[in-house]
Amino acid sequence: MEDAAKGQGPKSERGSGRGSGRDSERGSGHGPGRGSGGVRAGGRGPERGLSRELERELSRVVRGRVDLGVTARALTTMDASNYRRVPLGVVAPRDADDVAAVLGVCRTYGVPVVPRGGGTSIAGQATGTGIVLDFTRFMRSLVSVDAATRTAVVQPGVVLDVLRDAVAPHGLTFGPDPSTHSRCTLGGMIGNNACGAHSVAWGTTADNVHELTVVGAGGGTHRLARGWQNSTSPVGLRDFVIRHLSALRTGYPQDLPRRISGYAMDALLPEHGADLARAFCGSEGTLGVVTEATVRLVESPQARALAVLGYADESAAAEAAPALLPHGPLTVEGMAADLVRVRGGAGLPRGGAWLFVETGGATEAEARSRAGELARRGGALDSLVVSDPAGMRALWRIREDAAGTATRMPDGTEAWPGWEDCAVPPAQLGPYLREFRSLLNSYGLHGTPYGHFGDGCIHVRIDFDLLTPAGIGRFRAFSEDLADLVVAHGGSLSGEHGDGQARAELLPKMYGPELVGLFGEFKDLWDPDGILNPGVLARPARLDENLRFEVLPGRPVDVEFGYPDDGGDFSAAVRRCVGVAKCRTSKSGSGDVMCPSFRATGEEEHSTRGRARLLHEMLAGEVVTDGWRSSEVRDALDLCLSCKGCRSDCPVGVDMATYKAEFLHHHYEGRRRPAAHYALGRLPEWLRLAAPLARPLNAAARVGPLAAFAKRLAGIAPERAIPPLAPRTFLSGLRGRPVPGGAAVLLWPDTFTNHLSPEVGRAALRVLSDAGIEAELPAGRVCCGLTYVSTGQLDRAKVVLRHTLDAMEPYLGAGGEEARPVVVLEPSCAAALRADLPELLPDDPRAARLAASVRTFAEALEECAPDWRPQRLDRPVAGQTHCHQHAVLGDAAERRLRERAGLAGELSGGCCGLAGNFGFERGHWEVSLACAEDQLLPSVRAAAPGTEILADGYSCRTQLAQLAGHRARHLAEVLAEGLGGEG
Repeated sequence: MEDAAKGQGPKSERGSGRGSGRDSERGSGHGPGRGSGGVRAGGRGPERGLSRELERELSRVVRGRVDLGVTARALTTMDASNYRRVPLGVVAPRDADDVAAVLGVCRTYGVPVVPRGGGTSIAGQATGTGIVLDFTRFMRSLVSVDAATRTAVVQPGVVLDVLRDAVAPHGLTFGPDPSTHSRCTLGGMIGNNACGAHSVAWGTTADNVHELTVVGAGGGTHRLARGWQNSTSPVGLRDFVIRHLSALRTGYPQDLPRRISGYAMDALLPEHGADLARAFCGSEGTLGVVTEATVRLVESPQARALAVLGYADESAAAEAAPALLPHGPLTVEGMAADLVRVRGGAGLPRGGAWLFVETGGATEAEARSRAGELARRGGALDSLVVSDPAGMRALWRIREDAAGTATRMPDGTEAWPGWEDCAVPPAQLGPYLREFRSLLNSYGLHGTPYGHFGDGCIHVRIDFDLLTPAGIGRFRAFSEDLADLVVAHGGSLSGEHGDGQARAELLPKMYGPELVGLFGEFKDLWDPDGILNPGVLARPARLDENLRFEVLPGRPVDVEFGYPDDGGDFSAAVRRCVGVAKCRTSKSGSGDVMCPSFRATGEEEHSTRGRARLLHEMLAGEVVTDGWRSSEVRDALDLCLSCKGCRSDCPVGVDMATYKAEFLHHHYEGRRRPAAHYALGRLPEWLRLAAPLARPLNAAARVGPLAAFAKRLAGIAPERAIPPLAPRTFLSGLRGRPVPGGAAVLLWPDTFTNHLSPEVGRAALRVLSDAGIEAELPAGRVCCGLTYVSTGQLDRAKVVLRHTLDAMEPYLGAGGEEARPVVVLEPSCAAALRADLPELLPDDPRAARLAASVRTFAEALEECAPDWRPQRLDRPVAGQTHCHQHAVLGDAAERRLRERAGLAGELSGGCCGLAGNFGFERGHWEVSLACAEDQLLPSVRAAAPGTEILADGYSCRTQLAQLAGHRARHLAEVLAEGLGGEG
């Protein structure tokens, strides 16, 4: 059956779908007007009439979500590549009929269509100027699993890890596993013919696809399988193969396991079984739209082990890799030391480069034995064999985060994809890497190679200058020379991520003009109107067109934070996001924090990447045209909890909490703020005023109309209870207490401890005293400024922090004296002093000295009383590591202290969902609750009776009390209890 099925085409009696909710034009905007370096405003989107007509027609025939608004367009201008194309809008189809309907409307209007999964493509093929089909919203079902035949039927939006988790109970897995496995979709993997670390054992996506259901550009349905008799295909396709048998047989390089570039037309040859599904894989959305796929599953080893082999350099590691392949490893991954230094990786064996060689077995002993044998055969300088899951995860994380970490060189300069994944025959990899390094040096460029050494595929980010015409010219010249080098070694320009806009222009170097000419004819058979992802693969755009940086301001924008790691440039800070989308994972329990709001809503605009994209477009001024006044950016940032999880969990250290504070400062400059900013953002001031009236205020806040009125006036969620004030503040309880001169440490009297939980401060003093540490309190009033920063009141925050520095100056060791440790009990306050203070006041040397003096409670005990041991409590613990502690401070000292006290168990990751002012603000209740239900509340509910519930953060303790009725305690309180007697 060669002719395509006709299908039913668009339906006239569909639901209207959901419109944009926002006008697609925002007007001229109200940028800050701070000179040529300011945020640009103005510019126009698509012609208003076409946009509205297209939206009306799509909404009429599509049951899914139709959105041609500013936010939807801004979120999809980029993927994980160097490229940017502004779409007309986004449609999230509900089913194959919706897909056909969208193609019908777009064909009528001559509008391009680009299918998109997780948006993690690195070559630019997930961007487009027409309608983006977003499969992550509705078409993400795992239709069926057949363990007997080892197959599964999936929709294109299914995330890889969802499939793998579903089939794991059957002892099965899907073989290809790119490092984005927690967020990439099967549709995207099919489009790019994705591979991953285990391809030496299980091959590429094309090797693991049995059958595809595809909607063609004309609206008909194609069934693609092995053999013409089992498939329906575009008219003329079989004749095309017959006419070009010679070119298809001789035009492709042989014995190249990672040949991803171009169309796999040779899969249609008779000797290859006329495999139409295989030929479609890697077509990057240019031939049709996958609506369902039957994929093959492989048996997953019951146990695994990891051998890490150290070599002098990556060429030596590459030359050792082929000899390991005959022994059946699951992976042979390589990485050089210049990348590992970016992660600060520890525990690796001696060497300047490493191979990560994974083995499987029926038992841990068998897997470990195989790993040990490979370690002995690898000719390494040093080796390490690990078989415990936690140890293997820690090592693999270094490798999996490389796509993001490689974006920053060891000296902090930016590096970019573009030549991310070319591949050569494995036997050629060592010589190729030496010549590749030589070529980099000749252009004055730097890169950090890593990747799939067993398959000859190398990933690398290179410090191209993509901001200036001269730099872009050098980028182009280098690309042409590198393509020649890859071809000279018998390689493929793409070995994993596809050609997209990055390399398709150079395909004639690899395949010659005749075969590349057939690419165009091949595409035209599938897509005669040319609406499917134009400019990719066939008749491609130039590799130096549509670069995403050219729209950004040419000079730094005036901002309040210092952005020390980005040269003081807010644009450079926003550019940190390269789109690998680690923030889009919905799988909890990993210990990570990022990104709690995305996990709660599933919306791209509530991910760290989505917010960074909106800020990028705000700076560009083309789609988001209102500059700092943008309501789209404000709305996306509204559900950011300022947890700072992205600061540590994002591979490139995007700090959205800081960007949010910066934006809110400018957005409300000279304007009225939300009520919660005045009530909660200035909490230290209100608590000082309220302290003498604590008892009557507590009575009034419990119930009744007065409490409801107060919450409404303050912008507090009606579902929230107002926390009680301490009848006696921490500081008032210390009146008359002798303060030793020159005490060992200063104890920071933060607002939360002083006014809301003084019992934590009193417990800390008892424990410090028992450890022989004399503690002094600052003589003046001090504040970390956290509540002002989190609400974007940065002018006021600077005033507060300068006053704090004045009060703290006598303790900061000026004139060569050593500053005393400053013990901060509240993790959010410690993080604000450690990170926000020096970034807000970068020109005040006192800020850096105070930041360097900050210690957590456990750090102070470990540093000042290394021989002290707490009383053994020997009980299990549950609860949460504060998100700011996870992101800024680290919790290694806390873990060691708990272990010494016999407090066994792990604390959950994630964010509690209260996050200071966030969970109290009106409109945030549902998201706050969802964040708590992600990890914290389930871990506490699962705790056995008698488990100690720990939470060092006041917000975490409050959330547990209000949502679960649990009284959680600070670690200092628990240790003080072990001392006996009265506090």
